[in-house]
Amino acid sequence: MSKVSLKNLCKSYDKSKTIINNINLEIADKEFIVLVGASGCGKSTILRMIAGLEDITSGEIIIGDRVVNNVHPKDRDIAFVFQSYALYPHMSVYDNIAFGLKMRKTDKKIIDEKVREVAEVLDLTQYLDRKPKQLSGGQRQRVALGRAMVRNPKVFLMDEPLSNLDAKLRVQMRSEIKKLHKRLDTTFIYVTHDQTEALTMGDRIVVLDKGVIQQVDTPQNIYSHPANTFVAGFIGQMNFIDAVVENNGIKFADVFIPISEEMLAKFGGRKELTLGIRPENMTFGEHKFTVDVEISEMLGSEKIAYFDIQGQKCSAKLAPDYEIGQTIELALNYENILFFDKQSGKRIDI
Repeated sequence: MSKVSLKNLCKSYDKSKTIINNINLEIADKEFIVLVGASGCGKSTILRMIAGLEDITSGEIIIGDRVVNNVHPKDRDIAFVFQSYALYPHMSVYDNIAFGLKMRKTDKKIIDEKVREVAEVLDLTQYLDRKPKQLSGGQRQRVALGRAMVRNPKVFLMDEPLSNLDAKLRVQMRSEIKKLHKRLDTTFIYVTHDQTEALTMGDRIVVLDKGVIQQVDTPQNIYSHPANTFVAGFIGQMNFIDAVVENNGIKFADVFIPISEEMLAKFGGRKELTLGIRPENMTFGEHKFTVDVEISEMLGSEKIAYFDIQGQKCSAKLAPDYEIGQTIELALNYENILFFDKQSGKRIDI
């Protein structure tokens, strides 16, 4: 069993600075879970506490069935893959991968078997005699993964391992890490600030803000049913538009969308709402309105058009058949709109 439980986990450096605030999280055996959030949200601190590299202020960390609060990092049966690779520059690829096993005084024959097996999986066999400086960024990252893999740990911890790679290599390595997870069939806890990595890699995503969990869910639910405006704005692009409820409908700019009595009741008497509309959902529907394109970004088969709606900056994904400065017609249906309480930011379940 390689499940991980975080119970009432807190981290404070002093009474006035709380980094992690009462985190409760159950990570299932063999799950690939991604912690995502802006810089300073506490995601790397949580990872380092699980690894034993950072002391906890209060709460419990349980790996398998064992509370590991006071267990030394080397005895937690975890492997940590760092953002900076953390390879020994004077050692060969072979020796870097074998280092952990040598420190545990593993038999030389077993070390050789394991290193060569891992090198084969990661396509590193031809590089075993090279030093890290002779490798590309992607190859160095694979060596760092190999050093973790060779120990067969219960849990893999990865702290933004792809952030130093170029865009094309990041896409390739995302796929490689997902394949690796399936092959090893163990628990992965992955930290990133990149929403694309989170959406494409995780079985579940944990969205953090200022040391507090905002939402834990599958990538699809995080995208389609964000818990609040923070999650909606952080995961994917989202247009936020202030609207008012009046005359059995919702009104913003020159758009009026009639709604049913049943739906109106779900607003609980609120007169002001924040609407959340994804750019891809501003292209069709019966409720039409016009905007003036201020900026556009070419994405091949489509363009992102940027425009202003009653003082709020918005965007739409469109076919690339318009120009900057052009007035274009957009449309939407209320089925494609997310509704948020304007004061609390929480999503209203419709």
